[in-house]
Amino acid sequence: MILYVIGTGPGDIAYMSQRAIEVIKQVDCVAGYTTYIDLISDLIKDKEIISTGMMKEVERVEKAIEQALSGKSCALVSGGDPGIYAMAGLVFEICQQRNIKILRTQGKSNPSDSDLGLCLEIIPGIPALAAGAALAGAPLTHDFAAISLSDLLTPWEKIEKRLTCAAMADFVIVLYNPKSKKRDWQLKRAQDLILEHRDAATPVGIVTGAMRENQSISFTTLDQMDTARVGMQTVIFIGSSASIRYLDFLFTPRGYSKKYDI
Repeated sequence: MILYVIGTGPGDIAYMSQRAIEVIKQVDCVAGYTTYIDLISDLIKDKEIISTGMMKEVERVEKAIEQALSGKSCALVSGGDPGIYAMAGLVFEICQQRNIKILRTQGKSNPSDSDLGLCLEIIPGIPALAAGAALAGAPLTHDFAAISLSDLLTPWEKIEKRLTCAAMADFVIVLYNPKSKKRDWQLKRAQDLILEHRDAATPVGIVTGAMRENQSISFTTLDQMDTARVGMQTVIFIGSSASIRYLDFLFTPRGYSKKYDI
């Protein structure tokens, strides 16, 4: 009874960990969002597949847990890292609600105590903010805050408070889920809130489809951010007061030049 919750990174096998590839190849069943399943199709041709679309996260996780509890080894895949805006948290939430005992099996391929509960291993991946930051330059070298603009699961009032506090504290701000077909006003509102505490010329990096075929990288300023072409695969990096646009890169100094002669 083993459930692996796996981060596939950007989806390209070249950017997946060896552990993730190893586990996906050996499990009986693979569950995931349709897009992520398609991205690893070459690895799972002989597997039982549980594939669901958007807004079916609970159903997907429940089925993966059921498969594992039935005696099969199952890999629940997420893009990026499974613990960052992804499925690992929902696995724990459902297990807690159903009083399912979870056993920590990190690094064990064949746990001998699987009859005592659900054996669980979380396998990390490259999150979108790390992949995007690498393409933009080094915007996250100092303190940062990651905030999703999706209000499907979080009240917008709470999102606004987080945006304001992060802007006031001078964090580099990473925006996930900036815009979708149904959510077309949140980015402008976020821009207005941040502009209350940050210079209009603050550099902004915009990365869409990081490490994928549709990858694009662009730069703008905070006062022009709302006009950029963004979508659900876009991660936006809003610089702090220390962040610098240098050539086609964005970076945030850690402070070495203030302490050392460089």
